[in-house]
Amino acid sequence: MTIELGPLGAYLTAADATAADAVALEDTGYSAIWLAASPAADLLAAERLLDATDRIVVGTSVLNVWQENAEEVADSYHRIEAKYTDRLLIGIGAGHREINAGYTSPVPKVASYLDVLAAAGVPADRVLLAALGPKMLRLAAERAAGTLTLQVTPEHTRRARKALGPDKLVVPGHGVVLDTDAERAREAARAGVRPILGIANYATNLRRIGYTDQDLTEPFSDRLIDELVLHGDEGAVAAGVHAELTAGADHVGLHAMGEDPIGALRAVAHVVHDKQ
Repeated sequence: MTIELGPLGAYLTAADATAADAVALEDTGYSAIWLAASPAADLLAAERLLDATDRIVVGTSVLNVWQENAEEVADSYHRIEAKYTDRLLIGIGAGHREINAGYTSPVPKVASYLDVLAAAGVPADRVLLAALGPKMLRLAAERAAGTLTLQVTPEHTRRARKALGPDKLVVPGHGVVLDTDAERAREAARAGVRPILGIANYATNLRRIGYTDQDLTEPFSDRLIDELVLHGDEGAVAAGVHAELTAGADHVGLHAMGEDPIGALRAVAHVVHDKQ
């Protein structure tokens, strides 16, 4: 793996991410921007942010293998890599049965997508898989640079690290609510994760690592919400990042909720870097 990631990345929605956002995050010390909500195969959203910045890595989190053509993704990768060497990562994922038409067995589909990328010359160490369960984690260990995970906890990160070994990337992502009123923060967190917790893949994974039906039934347990969404002041969020790094993460992606997500991300970064 030749792309070095620091401890912090930021999640931005591909359609809404601006050049100014990217510059602000780079200036604050973020080492990567992860483009959420299944960016398009032309990767123009990634290229736009790379055009505006000097060092930051841009990754997709994640390209949906049912929607985005692998040949076009490969062509886009080579176009951008020629301009910005070692600054682009391709995260891919199999989506969800509840959302994606034509959804079938996800592991064979992702494996065939990897075959196309490899045949087109996209290096395996530039590709990350959205992997929750053991079969997809095994595929990530064998055929990719590592894994991107969302709606997970440090316990899942420990398991992912064990499955992937010491040399692969493990990149969990967490929501962030900067609010010291715990009940108000949890209310915002619940609103943010409610749609995702209704998806079977996420719920199954959380049961696998020890959560119960009671945790996963609305309004969802405080224990679950506190693990999935880092909240409190900047120090509390930084502690959550540290817990993931201690559990085996190489890098933690943060998705800030609220009216000023860039401001929240910058505030957290200052504390995280002070503690390094």
